[in-house]
Amino acid sequence: MQRVRIGITGLAVVFLVVLLAAAVVGFRSKDKTDESNLAAGAENSSSEAPPTDPLAELGVAPGGTSGESSATQDNEPKR
Repeated sequence: MQRVRIGITGLAVVFLVVLLAAAVVGFRSKDKTDESNLAAGAENSSSEAPPTDPLAELGVAPGGTSGESSATQDNEPKR
């Protein structure tokens, strides 16, 4: 019974250490992302188009790009 208790306690400690490390790394990467977004936003002009959904542009997700016409959508094979 003692071995089981030590094993479970060890697993709990490892889980908490990994959780703490993930929180620290996530927090730091979020800060770096925010800083880079602010720097990029200051350099870019407001005339650029907003980013689009890359999966929709490739045609693997629902939705289409604003530049597609209905003629190209009608030529797709029906399943």
